[in-house]
Amino acid sequence: MSDDSSPTLSDARSNTSGHTEAVISEAPTIPRGALADSDSVRVDTWLWAIRRVKSRSQATSAARAGHVKVNGDTAKAAQKVRIGDEVRLRVEGFDQILKVQLLLVKRVGAPQARTAYEDLTPERPRMVIPVAQRERGTGRPSKRQRRELDKLRGRDSHVRTRLDRSARNTQ
Repeated sequence: MSDDSSPTLSDARSNTSGHTEAVISEAPTIPRGALADSDSVRVDTWLWAIRRVKSRSQATSAARAGHVKVNGDTAKAAQKVRIGDEVRLRVEGFDQILKVQLLLVKRVGAPQARTAYEDLTPERPRMVIPVAQRERGTGRPSKRQRRELDKLRGRDSHVRTRLDRSARNTQ
């Protein structure tokens, strides 16, 4: 039986001499000026402070474009967020779902910023697009093979020749 004062296996590591020493894991400290004094913060300021956007103006633009939602409703840049709110930020066509844990008004380092939110974003679906490839060393495709490849890719192989003929006829 072990008491609460002894380190567990997850709290220990071996040093170079083979002795085991306790690992002290501290949560990153956030500077006092970075935390909000009030119970709410502008959503654009908060997104910038937690490092989800590179600048305040990008956060404001995202809100104006409708890419930011707070608790399911489209948010303006000046909308206030509180602890426990759900913020959705659309990036590259996918929503990042963030739950507010701390209210930050100043930009902090990445480890400190991660403590200000809980990321509830589901994993992106892996999209595998099959690409038609020819066997190596088979050489240049014949006219028939090229037409089959164009048909597979959804192209009309005769469009280019029709356009070329009409251009020659007008000259």
